[in-house]
Amino acid sequence: MSVPTAEVRPESLTADEGNDADVIVVGAGPAGSSAAYWLASAGLSVALIEKTEFPREKVCGDGLTPRGTRALVDMGIDVSEANGWLHNRGLRVIGGGQRLHLDWPDLTSFPPFGLVRPRADLDAMLAEQAVKAGARLYERTSVTDPIQDATGRVVGVTGRTADKKPVTFRAPLVLTCEGVSGKLAQKLGVHRNDKRPLGVAVRRYYTSPKTHDDYLESWLELWDGKPNESDLLPGYGWIFGMGDGTVNAGLGVLNSSSGFGKTDYRAMLTRWLDNTPEEWGLREENAVGKTGGAALPMGFNRTPHYVDGLLIVGDSGGSVNPFNGEGIPYAMESGKYAAEAAVQALARPDGPSRERALQQYPARMREEWGAYYRLGAVFVKLIGNPAVMRACTRHGLPHPALMRFVLKLLANLTDPHDGDVSDRVITALTKLTPAVR
Repeated sequence: MSVPTAEVRPESLTADEGNDADVIVVGAGPAGSSAAYWLASAGLSVALIEKTEFPREKVCGDGLTPRGTRALVDMGIDVSEANGWLHNRGLRVIGGGQRLHLDWPDLTSFPPFGLVRPRADLDAMLAEQAVKAGARLYERTSVTDPIQDATGRVVGVTGRTADKKPVTFRAPLVLTCEGVSGKLAQKLGVHRNDKRPLGVAVRRYYTSPKTHDDYLESWLELWDGKPNESDLLPGYGWIFGMGDGTVNAGLGVLNSSSGFGKTDYRAMLTRWLDNTPEEWGLREENAVGKTGGAALPMGFNRTPHYVDGLLIVGDSGGSVNPFNGEGIPYAMESGKYAAEAAVQALARPDGPSRERALQQYPARMREEWGAYYRLGAVFVKLIGNPAVMRACTRHGLPHPALMRFVLKLLANLTDPHDGDVSDRVITALTKLTPAVR
C-alpha cells in the first residue's frame, strides 16, 4: 500500500498587527493543532501561529500505538487504510536472542490497532482539521516574546512574519505548544528540570523490503557487530515499515545512560544498521535523505504547566512518555486538556474564578500521568544501566505473558475500571506512586 503525501494544505492567513482572539496557540504541531481544534469546536476565536509552512518534516518514528489512534479518531480524523494510513497489529520485540510478537491488547478504552504515517502528512492533516473547526492559521510567523500586562500576566504575543514584518496578537489566554524549546515558557522563568528524564532520538529513511510490516519493530539491544562478539551500544532502536517502499529506522538514548551526550548518535545508527541483514537494505546506498535528530522531553521535565495566563502544552511541558518515548498522543491529549480548561475559564469573569478554572489544567495533567510518569522516571534510571537492561531482556522476553503485561505498562494501554488482572495491577501500582509535579 502506498502512503501518499498530504494533498490538501490547511488554509493560511497573513498576520497583520493587532490580531485579536479569545485564545492564541503558538505552534501547530500535534499539541497546538489539537488544542486549536477543541477550542474552535467550542466556539472560541483561535489564532494558531506556526513558524514554518505545511507540509513540513519533523524528526519522529512515525509510528503510533492505539493511544495515538484514539486521539486522532477523537478529532474526527479518518484513519482508514483507504485514507493512506498503514495499520499495525502490535509490537515485535527483539533482544537477548529472542524475537517476540505482541499484539495490541483488546481494550474498551482504545482501538486494537496502531498506525504509521509520515509526520509531514500527519501535522498538515491535524492543522487542516483545526482550520475546519474554525481556527485561524498563520504560517511562517515566528513568535518572539510574550506581551505582559502591569501584573505580569500574559495577554498576547509579538512576532515577525516571513518578510520580517512585526506583528502583535492579543488574547486573554496563550497556549505555548512550541515543542522542546519552550521559548515562551522560558521567558516567564519556567525552565527545564535537568533531573527529569530526557532522551535524544535520531532517524533515517531507507528503501527496504521491510516496508510492508504489520508490526512496529523495537530493538532492545543494539550491537556494534555480531551479538556477543562485540560491544553493546547504548539505547534502543526501531524499524517501522512505512508502506511506501521505505522504512523509518532510528534509535533513542536516555539521559540515564553513561553514553548520553558523549556519543555521535548518527554514526551509532549507521554502525547498528550495518549489522542488520544485508537483504533488508539498511545501508548508505539505500538511504533516503539525511539522518535527523531531536530531543525527547519526558516525564513533565518543565513545570508548572500553567503560569500567569500561559498554558504550557505538549513537548513544551515535557509530556513525552518516559517508558517508551511516545510523544504524539500525549501532546494531543494535553492539548485537549488545556482547551477544556480554557473553555471553562473564559466562560467566567476575569479574576479568581477564572484562575481556579485554569488551575484545572495542571491538576488534570497530574491526575492523568503524574504517578505514571514518576514510575517512568524510575524505569529510565534502571534501563540506563546496560547490565540491568540485558538482564531484563534475557529473562523477560522468554515469558510472553510477562511481556504482554510489560507492553500494557510501557504503552500506557489499560482499562482501569473494567480491565483484566494486569490492568488492575498497573492501576494499583500507579495509585500507590506519588505524582510528579
